[in-house]
Amino acid sequence: MVESQKEMQLLSLPSSSDPPPWSKIEPSDRFLVPSLDLELSISVATPLKPSSSDCVVIRKVMDPSCIEALKWQTEEQLRLAKIERAYAERLRELTRREMELAQAEFTRARNIWEMARIEVERAEKLKAKASQQQEIGPSGL
Repeated sequence: MVESQKEMQLLSLPSSSDPPPWSKIEPSDRFLVPSLDLELSISVATPLKPSSSDCVVIRKVMDPSCIEALKWQTEEQLRLAKIERAYAERLRELTRREMELAQAEFTRARNIWEMARIEVERAEKLKAKASQQQEIGPSGL
């Protein structure tokens, strides 16, 4: 009897004279408070897995459905983490390939620029040689 009263005390709601816990939060910190997750449904079916927030520890023993819910939630988080990791690895690989292509393209562009510079120097030498011959040519005849 005493144990059941203690359990009822644990599960009872705070009195209405107590201010709600969120009223004590500064306005700048309100974004840190988790939002109320209200799911309204008109479905007749029961939910697949109970949420871990529905689990209450009484005398350090958990309801088996809560344990299953926590296992399911952990497995789901692990699955999502693996997907995110694979996605990050794929992005890393694509970025690495893109960097390699950019470096190769830069090397090609530098080689083309160097060849063009050599051609311009050669053309300037030919032009200088032609102008020298033109100056020498009419007077040398």
